[in-house]
Amino acid sequence: MKVLVIGSGGREHALVWKLKQSSAINRIFCAPGNGGTQAIADNVAIPATSLPQLRDFAKQNKVDLTVVGPDDPLAMGIVDLFTAEKLRIFGPTKSAARLESSKIFAKELMRAQNVPTAQAQTFSDSNEALDHCEQLKFPVVIKADGLALGKGVIIAENATGARSTVEMMMNEARFGEAGRRIVIEEFLRGTECSLHALVDGKNYQLLESARDHKRAFDNDEGPNTGGMGAFSPANNWNAQLQSKFEAEVMKPVLRGLAKEKIEYRGLLYPGLMITGDGPRVLEFNCRFGDPETQALLPRMKSDLLPLLEATIDGKIDSQKMEWDKRASVTVVLVSAGYPGKYEIGKVISGLDEAAKLDAVEVFHAGTKIADEKIVTSGGRVLAVTALGVTIADARERAYQAVSSIRFEGCHYRRDIALSAASS
Repeated sequence: MKVLVIGSGGREHALVWKLKQSSAINRIFCAPGNGGTQAIADNVAIPATSLPQLRDFAKQNKVDLTVVGPDDPLAMGIVDLFTAEKLRIFGPTKSAARLESSKIFAKELMRAQNVPTAQAQTFSDSNEALDHCEQLKFPVVIKADGLALGKGVIIAENATGARSTVEMMMNEARFGEAGRRIVIEEFLRGTECSLHALVDGKNYQLLESARDHKRAFDNDEGPNTGGMGAFSPANNWNAQLQSKFEAEVMKPVLRGLAKEKIEYRGLLYPGLMITGDGPRVLEFNCRFGDPETQALLPRMKSDLLPLLEATIDGKIDSQKMEWDKRASVTVVLVSAGYPGKYEIGKVISGLDEAAKLDAVEVFHAGTKIADEKIVTSGGRVLAVTALGVTIADARERAYQAVSSIRFEGCHYRRDIALSAASS
């Protein structure tokens, strides 16, 4: 069986790594891939957003299954394009992917189904949004409606910050079309949790829980990023919260989509804030999380391939997932300056040393091979994942591996999973 994984990040390296373990797969392509996928798959020099090229490649190479990693191709309709050509693909349709590609669509659906989420107002006129900034109780959260590489969510601490954010998004078009409309919502207090569900149209199965660290610096300071680390299981999740989440979030959302005549098949990942009143939805993602995937897949003992196929075929309830009881901690290494401007082309050393450590996996993101050396090629460069009997054990091993890796300007948070390890 031939499989194509679309994307070039740490999530895609983790997906390739996990699928490689399936005995049913004899060849894996990754488009465009990175320096890590190149060692275990056939990298294909096609960008993740070049949909016609990807379709033609899948047809010409008789690819049996395509797995979409990033959000952009889903929002552009890659699943619809492939399905029209009878090409098997994992992911939601363009219409279903609006849960992620339009925060306003998601808010309206949640409001209609009484899904617990932050109170919010939406704006398509910058003057109205600027006037609204004068009436707010701070802090507030301002979100670009569309996709912005994980950077379209900004917390404004005061009216001045709120106005400058509105100006930046709507009038300066810093996020392009994604910021043409915005959402201004209340700031929820609590702790975050990431839940992933394989949804087959009617039924779903939840993966293990995880927690992400979005801020760039220790103590949750600095700007939001695409994710600086993660751990699993989440230390703020339990069976009671899960029951509440399924009743108040998952089932109403699927009911709301069905009412809109939208069938959702693929991975649905609601990002949650665990408040004193229970789980409240921060946002929806319509694909595997990054870096949560790098923390989750090393814990998954089941073969991933049958789970993806059962999701496509509407048979996810026929599958069972088995998980390693050990915990995982993932630390992301980034280029200096990320999530702002950064330099690339820095030689990375120590990868072999880190990989020799027991229960450690190093997933590449912003890397490529140049002159037979692995060099940086993006903001988030590597994700180092370790397993351990406890979060504290996994954390110690992850940072031991991180200490082996070097490149100029390397930055990482030193407090990933620290609160969970201490509790």
